[in-house]
Amino acid sequence: MKRAVVLVSGGMDSAVTLAMARADGLACHALSVAYGQRHSSELVAAERLAAALGAIEHKTVQVDLRSIGGSALTADIDVPEQGGAGIPVTYVPARNTIMLSIALGWAEVLGASDIYCGVNAVDYSGYPDCRPAFIEAFQTLANLATKAGVEGRPLRLHAPLIALGKADIVREGLRLGIDFAQTVSCYQADAEGRACGHCDACRLRAEGFAAAGVADPTRYR
Repeated sequence: MKRAVVLVSGGMDSAVTLAMARADGLACHALSVAYGQRHSSELVAAERLAAALGAIEHKTVQVDLRSIGGSALTADIDVPEQGGAGIPVTYVPARNTIMLSIALGWAEVLGASDIYCGVNAVDYSGYPDCRPAFIEAFQTLANLATKAGVEGRPLRLHAPLIALGKADIVREGLRLGIDFAQTVSCYQADAEGRACGHCDACRLRAEGFAAAGVADPTRYR
């Protein structure tokens, strides 16, 4: 089987992405990044999901983005409980660029030609590193900056959810047999993975289940 590296955060989008990569017939190597996020229970969920969804292995790489801060997820800044205009303070500077770079390095080591990530440009809270232009630019970088790319073994970056709304993601996940109760999406989930019910991530998730006509299995505190 061809190999793929799949970024798995522990949330619903990355769970669906991993299941889609498996459905594409790929041997999936799941990658999570502990970057100093306040909601570390998502990493526990990521390990659980990787096992449940048939990943060949699951690796967690440590990167200390808390040392530079700049986000409500990596610094002592309150997580907003209402949406607003512009890019929200929950944006983590360079996070997706760093995560994809680690995935790119591991893909080269594994001899994998495919990388999957769960970025979404519809219900994405305005993050610049969840937009199609970013994905296209990183795809170009991947094949300019790697031995595999310059020697004619191109790497492909897949973002299968990028044009889907949350309701469509819910439906796709159910079709693939995902237990969404095992996922953690909240920006400030507690140690047991229970959600706050107020942040942007919780709001978008709840709206997605409601629009799909499916009961929300999220555990709230």
